[in-house]
Amino acid sequence: MALASTTASRLISRRLAAPLPPPPSSSCAAPRGGARPGPRRFAVRWEGRPRALLGGFSDADEDASDDEDEEDGPGALSGGPPRQEQGCEDVIELAAAAFSGPERWDVLGLGQAMVDFSGMVDDEFLERLGIEKGTRKVVNHEERGRVLRAMDGCTYKAAAGGSLSNSLVALARLGSSQASSYPELRIAMAGSVGSDPLGSFYRQKLHRANVQFLSKPVKDGTTGTVIVLTTPDAQRTMLAYQGTSSTLAYDSDLAEIVSKSNLLIVEGYLFEFSHTIEAIKQACEDAKKNGALIAVSASDVSCIKRCHSDFWDIVGNYADILFANANEARAFCELTSEESTVSAARYLSHSIPLVSVTDGMHGSYIGVKGEAIYIPPPACIPVDTCGAGDAYASGILYGILRGASDLKGIGLLAAQVAAVVVGQQGTRLRVKDADRLAESFEFHLDNLEFCSDAGTDQVPNL
Repeated sequence: MALASTTASRLISRRLAAPLPPPPSSSCAAPRGGARPGPRRFAVRWEGRPRALLGGFSDADEDASDDEDEEDGPGALSGGPPRQEQGCEDVIELAAAAFSGPERWDVLGLGQAMVDFSGMVDDEFLERLGIEKGTRKVVNHEERGRVLRAMDGCTYKAAAGGSLSNSLVALARLGSSQASSYPELRIAMAGSVGSDPLGSFYRQKLHRANVQFLSKPVKDGTTGTVIVLTTPDAQRTMLAYQGTSSTLAYDSDLAEIVSKSNLLIVEGYLFEFSHTIEAIKQACEDAKKNGALIAVSASDVSCIKRCHSDFWDIVGNYADILFANANEARAFCELTSEESTVSAARYLSHSIPLVSVTDGMHGSYIGVKGEAIYIPPPACIPVDTCGAGDAYASGILYGILRGASDLKGIGLLAAQVAAVVVGQQGTRLRVKDADRLAESFEFHLDNLEFCSDAGTDQVPNL
């Protein structure tokens, strides 16, 4: 429809390499709540004692193909002799080198840098430990140790995780595909990791996936971790240990990176910490001044409810794009669970130029100026739903960055990326799948097959 094309084109036009003047402010109706809107594989798998990772470890196989999901490394992480880890000075040198990268970054992510420990468990495991299924809980050091001890003897996977990094890695793999003739996208992330082995692990693995982690390590800091427990019904339960990931200082280094970025995406989990809100606001302010697009991911329902006012202060005044699932969108609008997803998408789109709302097997919606474009879900047999929304967000961003003007087509690409991730074990888009998706997208875009008429963009009667 014309509205979708116009909105997409306006967003794309602000993604130019040269800085643009700040856009004129627009007046929007205040939302309920009071605020005024204004390519390398790096996961590894081990058996035995995941607690050994907290003291030091390395890859099971540094030369493994990135097309393989996991690398078996018996003893590499718990029993065998560890490889020499990078020292703190080496890591700082690596971070400093990233600053002398490209003149501008296509995308800069601002979020929590956390290492994921993930594995399959049954319902009885969760009941035995008193963990509520399907929730996300912040735990302390002792609670984390209790769960990891209970997981001894199982099979696990370690990855440079986090919701934002999932999206950035998928975007980097789509954007560096050898099957596409587009120029490579330059992707970076800023956050907080400690000077411990987990911090080195996180930085190195993102670097191997073509995502440059630009922040220097926090001296004597402890890198955050997330234990992701997936049950046979594909539901996941997450236990987060924050460590240094909850700290974010907006210093001159970060300000310089923001000023060189075409698109800034802020992870919603950062809103959980009052001392990070000012840093987020400063980053958004500078990004806006330099003509960058600003996207915000909602991340978690409980986080939105606890930080509702702070979310709306940033989203309403700065965001061009909002990513949320159905429950998160309803939480933003303070709607009940009986309210439809499309109602939430339409409501939010009065305050935010482009709203992306996913609803699992029911499909997704892209909201624009009070209207909602329905995106049907591709056929998919779910294996693990963890990371589906992150993958969807990468598809939306990829379409915008590649110059697509039709939101329905961008949404269909995003849905395909999410379906691929849901149909596998693990949260990361594989290189071979990224190649296939990028090639298909380029073919359809070149042949204008993503362009759709008004009839196909209409939301079905609900």
